[in-house]
Amino acid sequence: MKALITGGCGFIGSHLAEALLARGDQVTVIDDLSTGRFENIAHLAGHPAFHYAIETITNETVMDRLVSECDRIYHLAAAVGVELVVRDPVHVLETNIKGTEVVLRIGARYRKKLMLASTSEVYGKSTAIPFGEDDDGILGPTTRSRWSYACSKAMDEFMALAYHKQLALPVVILRFFNTVGPRQTGRYGMVIPRFVRQALDGQPLTVYGDGQQSRCFTFVGDVVQAIVALADEPAAVGQVFNIGSTQEITIEQLARRTIALAESASEVVFIPYGEAYEEGFEDMRRRVPDTAKIEGLLGWQPTVDLDGILCRVIEHMRQDGAAADRLPGAH
Repeated sequence: MKALITGGCGFIGSHLAEALLARGDQVTVIDDLSTGRFENIAHLAGHPAFHYAIETITNETVMDRLVSECDRIYHLAAAVGVELVVRDPVHVLETNIKGTEVVLRIGARYRKKLMLASTSEVYGKSTAIPFGEDDDGILGPTTRSRWSYACSKAMDEFMALAYHKQLALPVVILRFFNTVGPRQTGRYGMVIPRFVRQALDGQPLTVYGDGQQSRCFTFVGDVVQAIVALADEPAAVGQVFNIGSTQEITIEQLARRTIALAESASEVVFIPYGEAYEEGFEDMRRRVPDTAKIEGLLGWQPTVDLDGILCRVIEHMRQDGAAADRLPGAH
């Protein structure tokens, strides 16, 4: 297969590129490096089956060529992270909605199978735990910018399913639940890399709100396996799939577990949402997926538990820190 990964320099995209290359696919990635990092794919740059373009997906001339030359599109390019949503909502909305519209329109031009990355955020403030793919989403008011990301990804899903229904574009929608692992950055509010960095540096772990909000975290390698398997499964076309773990933990418990596994002397401190983000910030109290659909179709289940995820991230960040310390002029 010839694969095109939008957002391929990102955390998930770079791991997907590795997996596709390992099975013999040719891989091209496009990324504007707004949130992705070239370092994530630098080790692939010399691979004979790997190519990249540092460009925005809204450049229709470039996208037309790349889409015309591929067999499948893995559309992972998006503006992500709560901090980015609050700080730069215009960028988030334009990237997620306009970018996806370009990818869908050109994908339909050449009738290419398209895997669309979405998010558990689309369930919003729903309390119908666990979340099933056909459950209602309950979003907060438009005066709370925090919900703009969820709305933008819901629009992506609506557009993709409309292209499938009206233009027969083969699409599969992937709703990720807190994917984590090596290479993920804490720059945009991702909690595990932020906690691990704080623990390794001996700094207080900053828990936002009361810490009783709960999440389920999924190892990136398991997520990539699900993406690849769904792309190969004809019955998945036109469907929406939750991809996540059902191992639930509160954020306060996560902070204390991170400290223990990192063997850190750090403490836990609590910061009000208004101080961490903005006044009136709203959050989801629980976020747990129902994964019966993907399990029934593929037999897929996560293989790495939360401790395994944390240990991998801790080791990766320790190695990164050691490498930085060896650089000339590093302190």
